[in-house]
Amino acid sequence: MIRFDNISVTFDSFTAISDLNLEVSEGEFFTLLGPSGCGKTTALRTLAGLVSPSSGDIHIDGKKVTALPSDRRGVGMVFQNYALFPSMSVWENIAFGLKVRKTGSSERTEMVRDIARRVDLTENQLDKNVSELSGGQQQRVAIARALVLKPKILLLDEPLSNLDAKLRQQLRVELKDLQVQSGITTVYVTHDQDEALTMSDRIAVFNKGKVEQIGTPQEIYERSATEFVCNFIGDSSKLGPGFVSRVSSTSGRHLDPHQLSYLRVEKPSIAAGKGTILGNTSEPDGHTVPIEGRVVARSYHGQHSRYTVRSHDSDVKVLVKETGAPALDIGHTVQLHVDPAHILQYQGTP
Repeated sequence: MIRFDNISVTFDSFTAISDLNLEVSEGEFFTLLGPSGCGKTTALRTLAGLVSPSSGDIHIDGKKVTALPSDRRGVGMVFQNYALFPSMSVWENIAFGLKVRKTGSSERTEMVRDIARRVDLTENQLDKNVSELSGGQQQRVAIARALVLKPKILLLDEPLSNLDAKLRQQLRVELKDLQVQSGITTVYVTHDQDEALTMSDRIAVFNKGKVEQIGTPQEIYERSATEFVCNFIGDSSKLGPGFVSRVSSTSGRHLDPHQLSYLRVEKPSIAAGKGTILGNTSEPDGHTVPIEGRVVARSYHGQHSRYTVRSHDSDVKVLVKETGAPALDIGHTVQLHVDPAHILQYQGTP
């Protein structure tokens, strides 16, 4: 459906994207994820035809579109700041593109009403000026304006970043449901890892103008290809060579203590004596090994707590679901149960 072939984008002496190659399948929800300034928005704008690449080509449906203007690419774009017309009503904003296309009045009316229903905008809201709407409602208008033109591809540039956390979570679900129902190919830009993990079919993780890894959310999280991806997605503990050596010798599984090593916070569990097991599993299994440590910190987050256990040369964070059991005291001696297969290792000096 979409193909980036060796795309590079430079602005004067700055290279925003270097030799980008990726493909997006038809009907896929594909996310470009990374920190600010990593090149993800530049990649999206290049696909939209708003930025010209310095080299390489973009293909849509097997057709090279590198030199085509944006209005001939069959894409609809939703911007971070909504980019609505403040002097127009909601109805006029949604209908604007149809009017430019010279769509007939009766057909235009039917299409605007249909898309408004799909994005949960009421008839009453359609008559209001966009400035009278909340941020979440304005975002629905921006999405409706893009979708009413029935583009082959929907491009979204951090569309939820200006909203509060509760509304952002609600609109994530609604936006994903809308994409699934319509089957529209969607390319989504965000710096929010939770958005990427919960909404995407696949993710490309950007760093300094290059893609570090492309994969499903589970692949990106469970089998992070680089140290950058491991640190950017989710939360992990960096392990020292002493801890890694202990796990290796106790388990009999070879782990290189001279490599950079990480352990996701939900992977280990804590045995606190008298059969008390806290953490990811109710009971340690045959794959885990016990490593002695001492509780040095605890933070309470409502549904879970996060313990830090000092063991050998490492501070290991452990995510523990709250069950009403008494909290472990600071200084409490415990056993960490760690599956060596869960330790992620990368080339480099610890």
